[in-house]
Amino acid sequence: MRKTSLNMVYEFAKRDSRVVFIGSDLGAGTLDQFRAEMPDRFFMEGVSEANIIGMAAGLASEGRIVYVSTLAVFLTRRAYEQVALDICMHNLNVRLIGTGGGLVYAPLGPTHMATDDFALMRALPNMTVLAPADAPEMRRLMVLVRDHAGPVYIRLGKGNEPDITSDMAPVTLGEAVRVREGADALIITTGVTLHAAIPAAQILARGGCAAGIVHCPTVKPLDSEALAAAIDRVPVVVVVEEHVPAGGLGSAVAELIAQRTWDGRKRFQRIGLPDAFPDRYGSQAELLQWYGITKESIAATVKTLAETP
Repeated sequence: MRKTSLNMVYEFAKRDSRVVFIGSDLGAGTLDQFRAEMPDRFFMEGVSEANIIGMAAGLASEGRIVYVSTLAVFLTRRAYEQVALDICMHNLNVRLIGTGGGLVYAPLGPTHMATDDFALMRALPNMTVLAPADAPEMRRLMVLVRDHAGPVYIRLGKGNEPDITSDMAPVTLGEAVRVREGADALIITTGVTLHAAIPAAQILARGGCAAGIVHCPTVKPLDSEALAAAIDRVPVVVVVEEHVPAGGLGSAVAELIAQRTWDGRKRFQRIGLPDAFPDRYGSQAELLQWYGITKESIAATVKTLAETP
């Protein structure tokens, strides 16, 4: 996803002189072709995230469309005040590309894992929050983001995820995607958790439970109407995300359920990370397994809820 998104920024810049790229400590060789061809619109800063957000805000206030890329945890935590006051308060056209969302940087420990980025970015007025599932969805979203008015935060996965969305319906900012139909339960995903939800639904189908899937590449604004319509048709709702309980997609769906009145009781549960700083090291896949964000865990959770009187 990271390579896809950055290559698209380069392509946008070739066609639009307003496009500017700012990176922070992304490593030697990143977008070298951009640097060589358009050096006046390419900036690679050191580890100074608050400063690059200020730079981005200044450029955007002069009519530029600014793409900023660095680790998701540093964009959302370390530069939070600047994102809020410099970018969001003025509703500027700055696109924050957060690499390594969720547990991607598990080998580096809790300082590098963006496990609360949805909550932080959702809280900011004017901010749009995106989390694609794979590179094809990333491409479709990047095209839409190019012409979007206002700030955008994009959470990227590890990269090299299998392509699973290429045959899905076209993506629209602010709209959920209906991936699978099912009358017995609904699994709601965002980002890479779609990769676990699809085989989970297949496991459930073999056991006689028809679970639908709605995928939310846009976390904010939430597609409340589409989600409400999908929730209305099922007794069981499970939200799966690579995020702590507070403030993420699960919280947004819980708020939606609390604000609506349905006939019959909805059985609702969130699958995600615990309310704690991660205390384990390893790969993203290993930590997803440890925290139960897996096809087996999703299927078991849905089955238990579906069998609850």
